[in-house]
Amino acid sequence: MAARTAVIERKTAETEISVAINLDCQPGSGNKQEINVSTGIGFLDHMFHALAKHSGMSLQLTCKGDLHIDDHHSAEDSAIALGTAFKQALGEVRGIRRYGTGFAPLDEALSRAVIDICSRPYCVTDLGLKREKVGDLSTEMFPHIFYSFAVAAGVTLHIDVLRGENDHHRAESAFKALALAIRQAIERTGGNDVPSTKGVL
Repeated sequence: MAARTAVIERKTAETEISVAINLDCQPGSGNKQEINVSTGIGFLDHMFHALAKHSGMSLQLTCKGDLHIDDHHSAEDSAIALGTAFKQALGEVRGIRRYGTGFAPLDEALSRAVIDICSRPYCVTDLGLKREKVGDLSTEMFPHIFYSFAVAAGVTLHIDVLRGENDHHRAESAFKALALAIRQAIERTGGNDVPSTKGVL
């Protein structure tokens, strides 16, 4: 089977980002999972690490951004770069499950994520975060991170935090739910068909 990997560089006046991704590092794959994330935003590093870990991918992501201004550009552009690498690594949408659903609890918090790898970018989130920041990441950026990833990856994404009191737990459970949904959606079926009645995605 062809390796599902990608390496991209993204450079703007605001950020300089490199991403290397391997989608097939689940236990039993024979590929060692390696994760190194450095965006300059500690909580974002934590979230991307959890996303990679539980989706079964290897991820190397570094971002040098204009954090002297705020966290917006680094968070947004990192999500765009990650989504771009994901789409490139996946290649033609063929021989995969396409749809994925994930539920992830973290103590009192519970999140649900549903993904459709369909080349129709869309994102709906209901996270219910109350604090201004979690760690050094603005909570207003969480929906934007998911949106930026979805648009760049070409996926439809719905993420809902169903319950929870602690915003750290709510946010982390959302990323873990997305990871589980991705893991299911990119699973190879053993065939080579396009999972669509249209015959193309």
